[in-house]
Amino acid sequence: MLIEEMKMPQLGESVTEGTISKWLVSIGDKVNKYDPIAEVMTDKVNAEVPSSYTGVIKELLAEEGDTLQVGEVICRIEVEAVAVEQEKNIQPKDSLYANDHQPAEKEETEKKTMKNRYSPAVLRLAQEHDIDLEKVNGTGAFGRITRKDVLKLIEAGNIPKKGSLIQETKSYKSPKTAGDTEIPVSGVRKAIAQNMARSKTEIPHAWMMIEVDVTGLVELRNSIKEEFKAKEGFPLTFFPFFVKSVAEALKEYPQMNSTWAGDKIIQKKDINISIAVATDDALYVPVIKHADEKSIKGIAREINELALKVRTGTIEAKEMEGGTFTVNNTGSFGSIQSMGIINYPQAALLQVETIVKRLVVMKNGMIAVRDMVNLCLSLDHRVLDGVVCGRFLQRVKQILEGISKETTSVY
Repeated sequence: MLIEEMKMPQLGESVTEGTISKWLVSIGDKVNKYDPIAEVMTDKVNAEVPSSYTGVIKELLAEEGDTLQVGEVICRIEVEAVAVEQEKNIQPKDSLYANDHQPAEKEETEKKTMKNRYSPAVLRLAQEHDIDLEKVNGTGAFGRITRKDVLKLIEAGNIPKKGSLIQETKSYKSPKTAGDTEIPVSGVRKAIAQNMARSKTEIPHAWMMIEVDVTGLVELRNSIKEEFKAKEGFPLTFFPFFVKSVAEALKEYPQMNSTWAGDKIIQKKDINISIAVATDDALYVPVIKHADEKSIKGIAREINELALKVRTGTIEAKEMEGGTFTVNNTGSFGSIQSMGIINYPQAALLQVETIVKRLVVMKNGMIAVRDMVNLCLSLDHRVLDGVVCGRFLQRVKQILEGISKETTSVY
């Protein structure tokens, strides 16, 4: 018999870790290949993890609620050696537990090797916070230091510097007074918090805002909304017009459709717009693929379908992968100005604020009541500068201000 390891899978393009929300198996249970063994939550999706082997569950290496990095071992399964050889085309001796009587010296060497094998995420955090990893106790397999271990030290302020000793510190607890309510932090909320912290910590954010006259857009939408709903079966909101305008502008300014990759910038070919959809306790970012190739009606239909899937819990991981730029409808809550956190690892995010009626001085000097909206752009200053972002916003403004009953079709 051999012991095989199941690892935290990659559940999305930018997903780096997942939270075990529920184990579907117990130690001693027999599982078949592809049977679900755990439910995992990320900041983007909830998913079941299938078994990669047929065998018996020997160890569960994470508790429910634990967050593990992609690639970390979550459990071990005992399988028959012959089956593994057939599937992997390897010899039994290659398995970690193939020799149950390996010398103690060899086992200790293996443990030491694993402890000092650091992932890129751990090394990056150590460099950013000047952490001496030799003085950190890991909780991973064979004492390996995980990203979670390092983040705990940083959050607690208990950072072992080079040449210093680790000192015991107590985690700060906010004082609780009579009438206060303690709300447990869910796995989804933890995942969102970690992703937002990562974006804000790693990405040097900068912000720009532009004011747009969308009077023509409002007149067009209001003139056809009843007919549209009766014909299509779902409402036509203002949001699809903004998504379509952004997608068109991204074709002309592809630098905005990029991501930072350390020693290079990757400019994405496809224009896939992420949209934010909130539930009572979580935020999801489903993706409208190839938004530049779709009509306003097509984008409206997709927004409606994706939002329904999020709110009914039927959204799939593949529907939240591949986003290259995010458009967020903050205006639906009455916001008129905001500074959003970029959806990591994208380079920019556009917040569409509330459309309000205002007195505006026109080019001819006349004063008129117009429908105005603020567009607020968050940008990764490693990738983008003010010149290209300003031109991009001007182009989005030009497209939106050109929408009218006479010039624009939603079909």
